[in-house]
Amino acid sequence: MDKTESGHRQRLRERFLNSGLQGFHDYEVNELLLTLGTSHKDCKQIAKDALKKFGSLNAVLEADLKELQEIDGIGQNNVFVLKLTQTVGRRYLADRVIGNNIITSSDEVLDYLKHNLRDKKRETVSVIYLNGRNEIIVMEELFQGSLTNSAIYPREVINKVLKQNAAALIFVQNHPSDNLESSNEEIKITKKLKDAAATIDVKVHDHLIIVGNDYYSFADNNLLL
Repeated sequence: MDKTESGHRQRLRERFLNSGLQGFHDYEVNELLLTLGTSHKDCKQIAKDALKKFGSLNAVLEADLKELQEIDGIGQNNVFVLKLTQTVGRRYLADRVIGNNIITSSDEVLDYLKHNLRDKKRETVSVIYLNGRNEIIVMEELFQGSLTNSAIYPREVINKVLKQNAAALIFVQNHPSDNLESSNEEIKITKKLKDAAATIDVKVHDHLIIVGNDYYSFADNNLLL
């Protein structure tokens, strides 16, 4: 690595230490991460190539390991740093909301859900378990795939609810298709889950669909009546 590249890396790191990521372009953030796994190579073009391939920094972090290494210049060390960064960020956001009231920490919950779901290529259905004070007990992925009668069984969900000793639930899923609205099938399944939960005196507060930085709420659209 020549002195020019060394000086460039040092300036990137000093910018971050002085002002965080404020003013950084996505490719610069990606470049900064890639340099942690590459000690002898200019990572600027590699960072730009990754963003061009996947479309966003979030999508780069979410990308499959093999797909990342298809980019010239990205090796196992780079993938390790990217995946570690993604996982730490996700855990940090989750830890901020566990034990908090769902109403007073709703913005933080949405931040976590968007970070966790918006760039997934496969549809994922999760549940947030709440106690009697509407505090978050834990968030758990139920399964990957479309929400259909054949994919989810209310009895299995109820068994999980009983194990968590939950008093209320919020279902969450992403739509990789970028279609924000719910399907008729999703509405029917949610009602079935709501009715099943009611038999053990557990409420379903909402069902959220996450698409990018947007979300769709069943409760806000009167679909849980």
